[in-house]
Formats: sequence, C-alpha cells, structure tokens
Amino acid sequence: MPDQVLIVEDDAAVRRMLERSLGAEGFEVRSAADGGAALALAEASSPDLVVLDVAMPGLSGFDVCRRLREKGMTGGVLMLTARDAVEDRVRGLDGGADDYMTKPFSLAELTARLRALARRGQSERPTVLEAGPLRLDPATREVSRDGTAIELSAREFTLLEAFMRRPGQVLTQSQLLEAAWDAGYEQRSNVVEVYVRYLRQKIGTGAIETVRGVGYRLRKDGGG
Repeated sequence: MPDQVLIVEDDAAVRRMLERSLGAEGFEVRSAADGGAALALAEASSPDLVVLDVAMPGLSGFDVCRRLREKGMTGGVLMLTARDAVEDRVRGLDGGADDYMTKPFSLAELTARLRALARRGQSERPTVLEAGPLRLDPATREVSRDGTAIELSAREFTLLEAFMRRPGQVLTQSQLLEAAWDAGYEQRSNVVEVYVRYLRQKIGTGAIETVRGVGYRLRKDGGG
C-alpha cells in the first residue's frame, strides 16, 4: 500500500507540481491550500507524511504542525519554507517537524527525504516521555503518575508535554506561550501562571518549580 502524503501549500503552482511529481513517484497524494483545510484532511485521512509550507495565510505551518501533534498525528512532517534562519529551523523542529527544507528545493532531494521519513515508520515516533513517576504518551495522549491516569485538557496536555520534553530546564513564559498557544493569541499576562497552577493541582504541587523572574521548571524527578 503506497504511503499517503498530505501536501499543504498555498502557492497553487508549487502545490500542483508536488501533486504530480509525488504521485508519479508512487505516493498517494492529497493536498490543501491552507492550514484549516489541512487539519480537516489530516483528521479524516491520517496521512503517513506531511509536506508543510510555513508561510501561509491564517494558520502558519508552525501552528499546523503543533496542532497535528496535539491530535496524535505520528507520521513524518517535512517543512518547506523560504525562511532559512537557524531560529526558524529550530522552531519548526522543536514544534514537531522531522525535517526542514528551504525554497527553492530539489524535487529529487525532497522525494528522497520523504522516503527516508517513511522508512522510519510510525512506531518510532513519538516515544513515551518520563520524569520520575510522571509518564506522558504523545501518541495516545495519556498521562499518568505512579500508574494512575491523570485527565488533562488539551491545553494542559500541550503545556505539560513542553515541560516533559525539557525536564530540569527553565522555560520562560514566552516559550510556554509559543508552545501551547497559537501565534495570534492575544496574550494575557497571567495565562501561563493560571495553567501552571492547574497542572500543579493535577500532577503534584512539587513537580513544577517557579524560577522567580525567569519562568518555570519541571523537576527531573517529577516532584518525587
């Protein structure tokens, strides 16, 4: 059965070129011109791979990638963008992308990278995250402490995942806002503080430490 690829690209000419070329290479291809349509298609079809443009009207590729991971999409994500700054590549990879190519790109290289992502298989991503007695499974969206399941809202889950991917590391409010809220979110000064409080109530009050004047840190031991 051919690997299914979802192409998300607002440039119609580039989108059609990718549809034709990847279809000729044996992939089963679907496409979307914006982030909203991409999320709906992904939910309906569960693609094996996603080729995702970054600069799109409405939801950016960064936002789409994060939402796909929130929904449990485990297939490979390759970002395509005209941006070549290191910060953008880091943001994309930290946000859940598996690979990153800048425009203009070689179609042969893109196809080879997609095949490499497909060979990894869905079973390799994502791994279960652990911090002491805390366990978080990004694929099933299950969280537990000492084997007892913890019910979290979607926002709480995303925030905890950001912490558990960097245990022991101080995360600023800006980093946490970027991880768990859309780019267009109208920031309220205390929203991170509020959700950290919610998490503490559910996962243990000692699990997340406040680093005054800087941000918050998940203890490596998960608070014991």
